[in-house]
Amino acid sequence: MELLRANLPRVRIPEPTNRIYKHECCISFDTPKSEGGLYIDMNTFLAFGKDCVGWNFEKTGNPVYLHIRQTRKLVCEDRPLKKPTLLAIGVDGGFDNNEPEYEETRNIAILPDYVRLAVDAILMAEGAERKEQVASWTADKKHISEYALNLQQLGNGVFIHPSGWKCAKCDKTENLWLNLTDGMILCGRSNWDGSGGNNHAIEHFKETGYPVAVKLGTITADLDAAEVVGSFTVMYMSQGIVFWTDDRRTEDKQNLLIVLSKIGALLLSDVFSYPEDESVLDPLLAQHLAFFGIDFSSLRKTEMTTAERELDQNTNFDWNRIQESGQEMEPLFGPGYTGLVNLGNSCYLAATMQVVFSTRSFCSRYYMTQSLKKAFEAAPADPTVDLNTQLAKLAHGLLSGKYSVPAPEKEDTTNVANATPIAKQEGIPPRMFKGVIAASHPEFSTMRQQDALEFFLHFIDQVERVNAGKPEFDPSTSFKFGIEERLLCPSGKVAYNRRHDCILSLSIPLHLAINKGELEAFHKSKGERDTQGKEVRSADEIVRPRVRLVDCLRSFVAEEEVHDFYSTELKAKVTATKTAGLISFPDYLVLHMRKFVMEAGWVPKKLDVYIDVPDTIDISDMCSKGIQPGEELLPEPAAEDMAEPKLLADDDIVSQLVSMGFNNLHCQKAAINTSNAGVEEAMNWLLSHMDDADIDAPISQEAQSVDQSKVDTLVSFGFQEDVARKALKASGGDIEKATDWIFNPTNVSSSSDMDVSSSTTSIADSPLPDGGGAYRLMGIVSHMGTSTQCGHYVAHINKDGQWVIFNDEKVRVSKNPPKDMGYLYVFERLNS
Repeated sequence: MELLRANLPRVRIPEPTNRIYKHECCISFDTPKSEGGLYIDMNTFLAFGKDCVGWNFEKTGNPVYLHIRQTRKLVCEDRPLKKPTLLAIGVDGGFDNNEPEYEETRNIAILPDYVRLAVDAILMAEGAERKEQVASWTADKKHISEYALNLQQLGNGVFIHPSGWKCAKCDKTENLWLNLTDGMILCGRSNWDGSGGNNHAIEHFKETGYPVAVKLGTITADLDAAEVVGSFTVMYMSQGIVFWTDDRRTEDKQNLLIVLSKIGALLLSDVFSYPEDESVLDPLLAQHLAFFGIDFSSLRKTEMTTAERELDQNTNFDWNRIQESGQEMEPLFGPGYTGLVNLGNSCYLAATMQVVFSTRSFCSRYYMTQSLKKAFEAAPADPTVDLNTQLAKLAHGLLSGKYSVPAPEKEDTTNVANATPIAKQEGIPPRMFKGVIAASHPEFSTMRQQDALEFFLHFIDQVERVNAGKPEFDPSTSFKFGIEERLLCPSGKVAYNRRHDCILSLSIPLHLAINKGELEAFHKSKGERDTQGKEVRSADEIVRPRVRLVDCLRSFVAEEEVHDFYSTELKAKVTATKTAGLISFPDYLVLHMRKFVMEAGWVPKKLDVYIDVPDTIDISDMCSKGIQPGEELLPEPAAEDMAEPKLLADDDIVSQLVSMGFNNLHCQKAAINTSNAGVEEAMNWLLSHMDDADIDAPISQEAQSVDQSKVDTLVSFGFQEDVARKALKASGGDIEKATDWIFNPTNVSSSSDMDVSSSTTSIADSPLPDGGGAYRLMGIVSHMGTSTQCGHYVAHINKDGQWVIFNDEKVRVSKNPPKDMGYLYVFERLNS
């Protein structure tokens, strides 16, 4: 006690603003469940494992720690199952997820003498880890639609029978949608596999403008179905919907029905808003259905919702192939075989980081040459916000093998088919790493699904930043290479542009598919089935285009036309010819397959295609040749060439708007900012910008800024606003070209880089790795789902001569790696 009194000045009482860590060590993945438990510094409130607490004492001199240790309770095999009182999983009163129970002991430890006393301090505070996880759980939610709230229903006498529905324009009897304005029953959209409807519901909206429809067959008030709503909770949590029943029990069907009715009639119903192009909530659904004589309390769910159908289709094919479902796969443990726990839609991070830390450059930088103690000593006062420290922590967690051990068996770890236990590992949760790497990014800091490519690019950028000025320590350079583009003007003169990159983004030339005969036969058969009203029976019957990787690589270096290229020789915009090549070969070559494209009408689409990828490639012939003897460079642009022509307002548009009573200056701005698209577009812009602070400022004589409506359009596709602005500026305000610029900046005809018809431009001074162009395939990141904003990512990595699948915390031997279904391919350069 005397020793404790002597150290009391170093003990702080936590305030509400303090971040208290008590669930995980800040420099390792030790937890209270680990051997030795967890030590919480009672001055800084940072937590340390048994092996790390001494380092903190040496660094800070803080001697007093709260020691928390949890030991697993022995559970009786015939324990009764607890009745859930909440429709949720893994929370008090929710459905049991079979997690083992632990007994916790708490003591005071005073270093270096380790005097221990019982204590309850700090324990009532919520851990910072939990706070951050809750704060970041901002998954997309179905919102209440204004179109549903203000819906006008036609009194046309339509009465809907409770069964026997059929599309009013074809013979479809499934995937039917009831338009809530006029009561028309029409089939839904056609799915990618030929199933679904004939698009009659969406066509009806385009003809009439009637905005909201509900999917028949998904409307239910069946509380037997509501009892199992917990099984839907996981699926609907991805859309931000969680079903709560206050303190009512699920078996209290009448009260649960009242609750569900109060929070929006029936949340399980599939309601779609065509103007908003997304699923929405209709709080007046019961009233809207009753208008057509439908009593929702008498209906039963007979069809899957859109989300369920998408999940089911993915599970039937892509998910099974990429995850190698249905196969007995040997679990792996030890150094380099540690899984990453999914924090909630964090599989894009897990798959990417497993590949990154399978490279020699990152292993050497953050594991082989840097101990955890050394990383901690170099860290700032709070190591939880230091990227280098968290990278070292992640590297040691993944590569040491300390946490890659069989997990304690749970009740659900038995394979029913053969009644043998399945060895599993718990994996490590990358919470602190995610918090640091996502701190500067508004999207990655959420719990929404993200694009693995965008995360990789962001990660490389952040690693480069923290190693600025120390290129010899920067492992991200192992991914970097130089690209040179040659532009040939009709005058015969040329221009060269150079840039650095860390991914090679490849378009997929579907016209070069090697199975054209099979494709033609399949489409012919499918056409006949469509005529007969039959659908493709299973996803396995679908024939997909198969394109060789070598053809994708050739498309990168192939000649292409660049329209509207400004020639400083001819003083005019011309059509130039562009070719590209590499000026260096990286240690690790990342190939991005451009599977996500825009269909007509600006609908994002994922190409359903196979890529034939060999185990080794040689891209030596992609090397750029540079300026050739006899070539003459285009002259440097003059100042007048660099200036963009001023866009003038269309007089007709301005005069029509003025005649409506608008201010002349405002009308000119509206016409200019909508690129003179028309009176309606200009008026819409004007109405939404009347309150702008600069609305009365004189029109600048400089080039006008990009049209905000076009920026909003690109943002609605899922792109960041700053990227959208840059793309529109580089593409002259053309949305199609801007989209292409985002996916592949080198392809935009009016890119500012391409307009500068000059000699070779300088690139970053830092040296790039270089060597031979021969590579072997060492990693694949595969994506399952229709969009990068949903679905699941899995990594396959060639380790120690065998392929291994990393599926979040599951690490197993891969029997059939899906080499033809990758989204990102990582190749390691062979020794020359």
